[in-house]
Amino acid sequence: MLTEMVEAGELPPVDERLPTSPTVVEAVEVGQYGGTWHRAYSGPGDRWGPTKLMEERVLKWTADADGNAVLQPGYIESYSVNEDSTEFTFTLLEGLKWSDGMPVTTEDVEFWYKDVFLNTEIVPNIDPTFAPGGKPLELEIKDERTFTIKFAQPYVYFLQILAKDSTGEPSLDRPSFLFPKHYLSQYNNNYASEEELAAAAAKYNVENWKGLWGSKGVLTAWWNNPELPVLTAWKIETPAPADVVTMVRNPYYYAVDQEGNQLPYIDRIEHRLYQDPETLNLMVAQGQIDMQGRGMNLDNYTFYKENEERGNYEVVPGRDSNVWSIVPNLTVKDEVLQELFQSADFRQAMSLSVDREAIIELTQSGLANAVAVAPVNGSPYHKDDLSSHWVDYDPDTADSLLDGLGLTERDGAGFRLRPDGQRLSVTIETSDQANAKTLELLSGMFADVGIELLPRVIDRTQWDNNRDNNDFQLQWMPFDRLTYVPADPRLMMGSQSYGTEYFKWYQTNGESGVEPPEGSAIREMYADWDKASQAVSLEEADAAVNEMIATFVDQGYVIGVYGEGVLVNIVSDRMNNFVPNLVQDDIFRGVGIARTQQFWLDQE
Repeated sequence: MLTEMVEAGELPPVDERLPTSPTVVEAVEVGQYGGTWHRAYSGPGDRWGPTKLMEERVLKWTADADGNAVLQPGYIESYSVNEDSTEFTFTLLEGLKWSDGMPVTTEDVEFWYKDVFLNTEIVPNIDPTFAPGGKPLELEIKDERTFTIKFAQPYVYFLQILAKDSTGEPSLDRPSFLFPKHYLSQYNNNYASEEELAAAAAKYNVENWKGLWGSKGVLTAWWNNPELPVLTAWKIETPAPADVVTMVRNPYYYAVDQEGNQLPYIDRIEHRLYQDPETLNLMVAQGQIDMQGRGMNLDNYTFYKENEERGNYEVVPGRDSNVWSIVPNLTVKDEVLQELFQSADFRQAMSLSVDREAIIELTQSGLANAVAVAPVNGSPYHKDDLSSHWVDYDPDTADSLLDGLGLTERDGAGFRLRPDGQRLSVTIETSDQANAKTLELLSGMFADVGIELLPRVIDRTQWDNNRDNNDFQLQWMPFDRLTYVPADPRLMMGSQSYGTEYFKWYQTNGESGVEPPEGSAIREMYADWDKASQAVSLEEADAAVNEMIATFVDQGYVIGVYGEGVLVNIVSDRMNNFVPNLVQDDIFRGVGIARTQQFWLDQE
């Protein structure tokens, strides 16, 4: 594909497109060029599926020969850390280029730092993971390729945090420390006039220029903007919403295989829109999926296996680190429910009401485990007693706990009455119709102890917004980041889960959000992370992290139902270099740990 463009004079030769010493990706097998990778997506809200196929970092989690997650350099030549972990120095690859062919230099790093990261119009609040102890990281530019990140105190987890979330918002693929200044400065308030920014907002049909930025932004979300220069192996060609979203290879991608062939091998990725799980199953059976795990449900495991020959694919297992969970909103606007959700006895009663083995058998083909939300098997933070916390099915004890909370009165249908006389009824939301069966089973189990559970299937975007806006009661969620917890402790600390408003308070030093009650265990967790993120040694940091984890699990803030199961990956007979049994976690960027740029398709 690219050779044809070079011969037509549309591209320079490959040696002029690659860095002087490209990053080498050891492919499972040296592949063939060409072809289109076919997969599916569920709509504009499914942006993280395609994004995780190709995110880039200065350091990336990859799988070694034994399948263990290790850190390897991305688009950097080298990095170093000083003795007390207060300074981290990175050197960009010589000759590194954006997807439009423009050089990547520390001028892009400085633009990211001064004009985005410290720009309160774009980033109103710096995330605590980039401001340990409340003091944001500092940048020192050494030369056009080398820069140093400095902290006011030691930060032993910084490299792992970078590999997971890079430097955070406000983009979608989040390249560490980098934004293309030559392109984005024209939409930045430190460079463009008010008139120019207003014109850009009008052109892209957003309320004001800030709507151009962010992981859902018109311009900085690669998913939305084909013109955005990127570092990723592929870039968007036809954005969502579309019946078929297409991505095309980046001719300036910085990595090669062990024989020096520029990656990726595959020319294009097509994501075909599907409306419901049945449609996705039909696509699988008809051989329309080349490789995909996202959206595949263990409830359909037998169906997938029975259709392997017909669909010319194989079901390849992965190892799931998610724990599917009931997430109560501790700051829910309904004050009666808020008081109940904040009670450990009520959360324990909810947990003991769940017959996990029945759910696993009926929705997971028996291929998962009954576990609490705690670090999973294989994690350095795993403990058996944490994983088994409150997971026994004991509706009698649940009944006693609910009675002890004064919820003794019932209506004619047998449901308990709240202190205000209303039926004890709670709504649980999911963003995927495939979870409806699970929620129906949970509804029956909760009814057995006198709680009316009302399942609700909504769009992923609305599901996210409800959490961000403190506008939900319960959500059904795959709780992740349970392998290497310090790489992203925020979910466990309440962000985008059970205590979003509390985390906002913590993140903004009390300027917004909701203050946790005095004496709340939430405050202990925040104090433990503050201690961990400023510890002088890994041992001291890990001790504080383990305290934080123990508090979270003991309080049962999130109610785990099942996890540590098998992940279904549909892999067509023509797809190569997909490695089975890899642990997939958001920390490792899901399927990204499989190094998708090395995938290749048999060419007919």
